[in-house]
Amino acid sequence: MTDPQILIVSPANTAAGRVGRVVRDVTRALPMADVLVVDDGSADRTAAEASEAGAITLSLPVNSGYGATLQTGYKYGVRHHYDVIGQIDGDGQHQGEYLPVMLEALRQADADLVVGSRFLDRDGHYRPSLARQVGIGLFARVASVVTRQHISDPTSGFQLMRIGVARFFCSEVYPTDYPDADILILLHRAGFKVLEVPVKMRPSSGKSMHSGHRSLYYVYKMTLSILVTLLRPRSQHRAS
Repeated sequence: MTDPQILIVSPANTAAGRVGRVVRDVTRALPMADVLVVDDGSADRTAAEASEAGAITLSLPVNSGYGATLQTGYKYGVRHHYDVIGQIDGDGQHQGEYLPVMLEALRQADADLVVGSRFLDRDGHYRPSLARQVGIGLFARVASVVTRQHISDPTSGFQLMRIGVARFFCSEVYPTDYPDADILILLHRAGFKVLEVPVKMRPSSGKSMHSGHRSLYYVYKMTLSILVTLLRPRSQHRAS
């Protein structure tokens, strides 16, 4: 059996000084993988730094949002016939050393999507603010009830997926701003198998889309998105 062609997508916005380390981190962990940095309209050297570190780079002309940036990467992966697509944030929060563990889980557990969870092993290494902790706990509970499996980290952007999931994400169902718990519910209802594995993460050095005054807006948007997802008719899209 031939090894899968792997693409690791890194959405990045104003990540100069960090994104180069992320690219090199991924390359050390998965030397066989290609790294694609999608620069979401940055005004700094994000794209240039990523290219210098060895990544393929795509630059969006304007800031388009986290979801739209990721979807750009998925579309690239689908069009270039990769078998597996991963995602790792360009701010250095996620650690590339866990990618081989996630890849092995994808293979061995017959999963369609593997999520790196910072809370699954409950070691307390990651301590979000109280507001974020409440939000994550709320949506983890909702996602767990709907999917009927334990979901500990519904906001994790550290993921590895089979190409069938990426192809599904290229459709109009994928949100352009906050793809979190709603996506896990959507995948469950479409027949995909989601698995969490424990990872460690660093505190984010950039502005989180869940922080500050945006927290209430995030809760509102995610609640609305989950309700819309639950109103969609079930469909079977699973593909290897």
